Amino acid sequence: MNRNRFVPIIIAVSLVAGIIIGTFLANRFSGNRLNIINTSSNKLNDLLHIIDEQYVDTVQITDLVEKAMPQILSELDPHSSYISAQDATTANDDLRGSFSGIGVQFTIKRDTVYISNVIHGGPSEKTGLLPGDRIISVDEEPFVGEGVTNEETMHRLKGEKGTKVKLGIMRHGEKKNFTITRGDIPVHSIDATYMLTPELGYIRMRNFGDTTYPELLMSLAQLQQEGFKGLVIDLRGNGGGYLAAAIQTVNEFLPDDRLIVYTQGRKAKREDYKSDGRGSYQRLPLIVLTDETTASAAEIFAGAIQDNDRGIIVGRRSFGKGLVQQPIEFSDGSLIHLTIARYYTPSGRCIQKPYEKGHSEDYDMDLITRYNRGEFFNEDSIQQTGEQYQTTLGRIVYGGGGIMPDYFVAEDTTLFTPYYTQCATRGLIVEFCFNYTDQNRADLSRFTDTEQLVQHLRHQHLIEQFAHFADSKGIQRRNNMIRHSQPLFERAIYGNIVYNMFDMQEYLQYINQNDPTIERAIQLYDAEQTRPTAVPLNTTKKQRDRKAAQAFPVSPYFRQSSPYRMPLYIC
Repeated sequence: MNRNRFVPIIIAVSLVAGIIIGTFLANRFSGNRLNIINTSSNKLNDLLHIIDEQYVDTVQITDLVEKAMPQILSELDPHSSYISAQDATTANDDLRGSFSGIGVQFTIKRDTVYISNVIHGGPSEKTGLLPGDRIISVDEEPFVGEGVTNEETMHRLKGEKGTKVKLGIMRHGEKKNFTITRGDIPVHSIDATYMLTPELGYIRMRNFGDTTYPELLMSLAQLQQEGFKGLVIDLRGNGGGYLAAAIQTVNEFLPDDRLIVYTQGRKAKREDYKSDGRGSYQRLPLIVLTDETTASAAEIFAGAIQDNDRGIIVGRRSFGKGLVQQPIEFSDGSLIHLTIARYYTPSGRCIQKPYEKGHSEDYDMDLITRYNRGEFFNEDSIQQTGEQYQTTLGRIVYGGGGIMPDYFVAEDTTLFTPYYTQCATRGLIVEFCFNYTDQNRADLSRFTDTEQLVQHLRHQHLIEQFAHFADSKGIQRRNNMIRHSQPLFERAIYGNIVYNMFDMQEYLQYINQNDPTIERAIQLYDAEQTRPTAVPLNTTKKQRDRKAAQAFPVSPYFRQSSPYRMPLYIC
């Protein structure tokens, strides 16, 4: 009996001892992180429950969570982000290679959707839609007025393949009805492929997506048929994309067993990506163009070429994004892009520019900061504070702030005036060109190539017409400024109309004429300066670049970065 009396006491002591030992081991081996996470998670859940139960007004908890998610992720780094279920389906359309829609490019003017272009071979072209058509109803419901936005238009016109949408179209004052069956709409990564000179080919890559590598092979095959002996790859404005696509494309130009990039994070062990030696263009003279909007996967490409001394980088310092995001999807279709690692170029540098957690506004303003301190115009204004690294030939490169070009090309603003800048930033040039194209489309359709069209436009007094248009929009005419900026106005107006009548390739071929960065690339190729060489250790980078600038002067005439041509929305 006495023995049985102590059984409850023994059990209680054993339970307490087990709890103490378990707590000790959990703290010992997990650093008490599980406790912290559980406590914080419960705290957030408790907060939402308290708000739902006791707050003075009715609150949509789901909406509250949707607003809180981006705020939480913004405290981590500038590139971790949250995408709602509504936006997730279209978030990566540019990278997937295709999406389902009706196949038009559109813009919105005065609360009306204007079709600016019809994608060749798409559902709308087969149905009979034409550039210049106005969409006034969707599925027999009026679609004009304040509710017409880019997002709502894409939401209405995109949809599952095989589904139908009814459009009411206004054409030359007459209403027409069309029923369009949605289909696959191709999205291309390469905007242009053509010969800059009889020997030097040119490829403009817009991003790195699912179809980038096969598109590259097709472009190279085209240039091969045209007899190219050297190549310019233009990555200006390329915001990046998929890591795998960047690795595939740069592999085409590297010898066997060269490190392309490696990634590493707190929970992600180092992973090396190397070339396999199967590339067909391992010895082709190569020039890569970059600017301040070249980012992410595009920087991986440029960094691999530079660090392996495979080609030269020409232009301006790239954006500086060295963080790797992994998409993680939730059950409701929303997802987060969470930074899980950093990527490092072959020399070992991470080119991620500095940031302060929770202060993304400073990070977002970085390009403006660079501009204001003169970095776009003078290489001496560039602040390189990162650690030094060496390429395979011993050339000095820097981490912590983007890819520095081997040959710097300043952005020229000598032709800019306050009048031109105001017209461009308010979008008046684009609007004027759209109106002019729309009103004269039948006449302009007579011309089958860019040269013929531009020759025609030169005799139409378009700058005078634009000045009247800008004046009607509240920008007072400034004759001296108009004369000073005349080359810029001509380039912007003619280029926009070329784009409206043809496509991106023709537009790029036109605006690339007299472009200082491309001019420098051609000069370097002609001088057989496309392969880096080892340099004495006592020669600084600025001395090398200053010598190069003296050897290859560039006339400051046009700048590449341009507010003229804004990409139209596609659905």
